[in-house]
Amino acid sequence: MAGLTVFSILIIAVMVTGREYDDTRDAEIDELLKKLNKPALKSIKSPDGDIIDCVHMKNHPIYDNPLFKKHTIQMRPSSYPKGWNKEASKNQNHSMVMHLWTINGKCPKNSIPIIRTRRENILQAESVERYGRKDSNSLPQPKPTNPPSNTTNEYAIVTVNSPQGKFHGAQADINVWKPHVQTRREFSLAQIWVMGGTYPSRDTIEAGWQVFPRFYGDDKPRFFIYWTADEYKKTGCYDLRCPGFVHVNRDFAIGAPMPQQFPSWVDPRTGNWWLRLGYYQILGYWPSSLFSNLKNGASEIHWGGEITNYKEDSQHTSTNMGSGRFAYEGYKKASYFMNLEIEEDGFTKPPESLTPFVTNQNCYNVIRNPFHPQLGASFYYGGPGQNAMCK
Repeated sequence: MAGLTVFSILIIAVMVTGREYDDTRDAEIDELLKKLNKPALKSIKSPDGDIIDCVHMKNHPIYDNPLFKKHTIQMRPSSYPKGWNKEASKNQNHSMVMHLWTINGKCPKNSIPIIRTRRENILQAESVERYGRKDSNSLPQPKPTNPPSNTTNEYAIVTVNSPQGKFHGAQADINVWKPHVQTRREFSLAQIWVMGGTYPSRDTIEAGWQVFPRFYGDDKPRFFIYWTADEYKKTGCYDLRCPGFVHVNRDFAIGAPMPQQFPSWVDPRTGNWWLRLGYYQILGYWPSSLFSNLKNGASEIHWGGEITNYKEDSQHTSTNMGSGRFAYEGYKKASYFMNLEIEEDGFTKPPESLTPFVTNQNCYNVIRNPFHPQLGASFYYGGPGQNAMCK
């Protein structure tokens, strides 16, 4: 008997049965749904299947962040980059992006539209804790000093750098496609990255469109935003899935399907990083106090496409980037970004030099175009993924 080890109490203490695990997970999901789905003044059923909840500003998600319990929401920027001013922003009917849900109603004054999160959305995530968050080590690193072992994310982008952190805004016109995505856990996107700091603890704010079935539950291209203050480790999220972005536009739902192409702009003239859609639609802002590296300006701007490649059956994914056509196929076939601009020293201007970066040019590529009076600084990007040269 001296050799007998009794360990049943220890096992009971650390083991969780399947039923107990399910109960715990259900409780976590219920708690998250309660936090995300605020009381609504009005709910609108969209023809595309989304339910839009009109949430009063006093219940704004930003107040869930302990840093912003007493935050005073700013409804408009207090200053604008030269070349785009307050007077122009009054022309609300020009270049407005309209969502399908607005056919069935509009949100009342002093409220914002928030897409209702469903239980099945959360169940698709790797964990309740990671719902709405990107994987760490998935920021593009054109010149990695310590490249991560993770090679899931692939890019076709152009970049511009300012080591002194002098960038205070960025914009582009991006055309929208509906790329094929091979598996539900893969995504395909086109976006702008505004970054500050150095690897491995960069701040980013991001905006663009993406197809991401596991997250959104369908294969529609949707407008999205993202932020992180620690390179996707513990902070940040997509859209309004955590308190960070201060949404102020009652006509536009973050995360809704994109009906057309759009230009986007981020502007930190008040210290906050503002986001607009088109030339006249103010969406909201990221408070500067969310960040450490982006407080005084951005050091890098990236524009372009990204996909995830999980190598099903040990083959490169067939997930398309952009239109699914290579950049050299050009106008009406390849995807494009045009009218790229940065804000530096109070002025908006085309970037003087753009550096292309491609993860695997046999799968996806990028081609810069000569400057054009109507198209400005522009480039084509994209590709089909798996093909005879991309395996």
